[in-house]
Amino acid sequence: MIGQRGHASGAHFAFTDRWGGVSAAPYEELNLGGAVGDDPEAVRTNRESAAKSLGLEADRVVWMNQVHGADVAVVDGPWGTGSPVPEVDAIVTRERGLALAVLTADCTPVLLADPVAGVVAAAHAGRPGMVAGIVPAAVRAMAALGAEPSRIVARTGPAVCGRCYEVPETMRAEVAAVEPAAHAETGWGTPAVDVTAGVHAQLDRLGVHDRERSPVCTRESRDHFSYRRDRTTGRLAGYVWLG
Repeated sequence: MIGQRGHASGAHFAFTDRWGGVSAAPYEELNLGGAVGDDPEAVRTNRESAAKSLGLEADRVVWMNQVHGADVAVVDGPWGTGSPVPEVDAIVTRERGLALAVLTADCTPVLLADPVAGVVAAAHAGRPGMVAGIVPAAVRAMAALGAEPSRIVARTGPAVCGRCYEVPETMRAEVAAVEPAAHAETGWGTPAVDVTAGVHAQLDRLGVHDRERSPVCTRESRDHFSYRRDRTTGRLAGYVWLG
């Protein structure tokens, strides 16, 4: 099942949950990740079904080979058949109707659009990527194509919340030294990191103020995939495009 929200400006944002696909356990049902051990044919069927439900062509969706880094690629179409998908954690385009997709299962999916400039971006912000600055890098890449931060619309999707993302105290301190807003505590009183809060703080400093955050915690929700909860599991997707 896919939750889609259009914006008055013509930008489209969508986030999936785990239901409505054909993958078998432990990837049931709408696994959209192609590198988690699922049957490739099931993933292909799921991607086609998800695209169709959004009014998109599956071959007009651009995916990434995500590696928890800070590299960004500017694209004008899907990767060539047989070509390796680059290791990047954000993609940017000026092509209307071309959808950009990001895969997650606890990390924060970040969707960005400046409809006036006709520029959109999708970014994968896990803890390492947020610390490395993947979201500022994506905004800079958008700006190089004419986007203005004050016009950018930002949406972050389902992700593990700060109450559930337990980490060692030393790791929390290292993250907070880079992004204080990510400092958190679990519901049981131990050190934690709130990646989504860190992302929104970064966007705010960049001048991106039209922002919304999903209330869904993937670790708490059985309707969403969570790597921290299940380890072997599927991947959700976030999509952004301009109509």
